[in-house]
Amino acid sequence: MNKLHIPQDAFVFVGDGRKALFLRNAGDERFPNLKTERVLVDDNPPTHEQGTDRPGRAFKRAGTNLRSGVEITDWHDLEEHRFAQRVATAMEHLVRERNAKALIVVAPPRTLADLRKAFHADVKRRIIAEIDKDLTKHPIHEIEARLAG
Repeated sequence: MNKLHIPQDAFVFVGDGRKALFLRNAGDERFPNLKTERVLVDDNPPTHEQGTDRPGRAFKRAGTNLRSGVEITDWHDLEEHRFAQRVATAMEHLVRERNAKALIVVAPPRTLADLRKAFHADVKRRIIAEIDKDLTKHPIHEIEARLAG
């Protein structure tokens, strides 16, 4: 990864479908110092713990023996998409309340795609970098080191 310049007071979002870290650069561009501003964690158990019903059956027409299985709903996956919506809303509030000038978004590709769809135009205008990596399980000092180069 190339060296990323993180402006002073820029916000760095690091997240996936279950955890979101909102960090602020309390340092400067040469010597970033990321501080945790907010953490969101979603309680999202695996699908098999969220729904135990067997998949349903669909019948083509009354009086025929044509039927097919209905795909099982992946509740875990749906919740990850909903979490991205909640994170996008939190990011919008951050931009408005804290007057964030620069945002950096770090998330795995699928989460990044969900966020792009959900971000308000005001948030999109402030994004200076998007990085498609999952760094949520790393400590803050390691995230800082990976981003700053």
